[in-house]
Amino acid sequence: MARTPSNRTNDPAGLRRRVLDAAARSFQAVGYGGASLHELVREAGVTGGALHHHFPTKKDLVLAVISERVSAEVAETWIKTVQRAPSGAEGILQVFEDTIAVLDAKGSVSGCPLGNLALELSLADEDVRGAVAGEYAVWRQAIAERLTADGAAFAQPDPDAFANVVVAMFSGAMGIAKAEQKTAALAACAHQLRRMMA
Repeated sequence: MARTPSNRTNDPAGLRRRVLDAAARSFQAVGYGGASLHELVREAGVTGGALHHHFPTKKDLVLAVISERVSAEVAETWIKTVQRAPSGAEGILQVFEDTIAVLDAKGSVSGCPLGNLALELSLADEDVRGAVAGEYAVWRQAIAERLTADGAAFAQPDPDAFANVVVAMFSGAMGIAKAEQKTAALAACAHQLRRMMA
């Protein structure tokens, strides 16, 4: 008797991607501590065994979310925008404007994914702290390198320090926007940066 072929497909990469997507959404919505692995299994449409095969611990999962999802979001939102803009200053302001527009259209603010994890986990786990710090370093470096390439007078003599100011202003404004559920703090920071970079 011939066996009926199974409809089940072996797609470990797709399964892993679904778990990471579900985890990134959950960490953003309810935080690392509030995220339930049981809910992640349900949302990703995988078995508990499959989840644990790819991510033996919740810590493994958050480290993968940082390196593969949060890092990609910082690159897409910030690094590519600053690199492609006519100038670093215009790129910086464009990110603020784009973020404000997206959040206003959405009608809610869940915060910066990197900032949320930094606030929740940096004192709780050294490996997660290092991963978060590494993403901040890449973000700041991209801004500093663009400002250096531009010869931006407002960032001299220390473009690294100015990049720190930009990232700190954005991250802090996102935290305030999350608390207030409005984008006024982001708009205020963009206004001040525009004056600083004029």
